[in-house]
Amino acid sequence: MTDTDTAARSATLYRMILPDHICPFGVKALALLEDRGFEVDDRILDTREATDAFMAEPGLDTTLLIVIGDEEVGGYDDLRRRFAAER
Repeated sequence: MTDTDTAARSATLYRMILPDHICPFGVKALALLEDRGFEVDDRILDTREATDAFMAEPGLDTTLLIVIGDEEVGGYDDLRRRFAAER
């Protein structure tokens, strides 16, 4: 898939924004997805309780999760690798 094919694509981004902390990788992931033409459903984890509940999901070891279509891409580094492989 090429960059031009991503224009009509959508992604869901789960990221942490707490009063005392904003996940920098979530900010970078959002910017990268938008730069690539994705429509992003930005799901904010805005309390410690929401973040802990999210982390309790099976197989999750980070609060940043990027989903494109039905594919769980992973975190920011995974997203960068995915885009690099598309070139």
